Amino acid sequence: MEAIFEFVNIDKSNNLESFTQKKLDKIENKYDWVVRANVYFKRDENQKPNGYITEIRLSAPGPEIFAQSNEDSFEASIAQTAKDIERQCSKRKAKMSTH
Repeated sequence: MEAIFEFVNIDKSNNLESFTQKKLDKIENKYDWVVRANVYFKRDENQKPNGYITEIRLSAPGPEIFAQSNEDSFEASIAQTAKDIERQCSKRKAKMSTH
């Protein structure tokens, strides 16, 4: 799966990219029909007490899969968003029918 990372209001971080890529690889291993992931890391000082926002958009057959979370660290935000994405992929796979 191709992953595109964008950083908004923060500096680029290879650690965040590799941590997220590991989470995305687990999703890709389960759901081989996922084509691409767009990942956005945002820092918003106005959103107290958290402000560390991660958004993931997956390109897959059917409607786009999207999840976002706002936590007190990027690692927690990534983990929560990946969990939400995996739940949505599981639901999508259950609805897919083979003919």
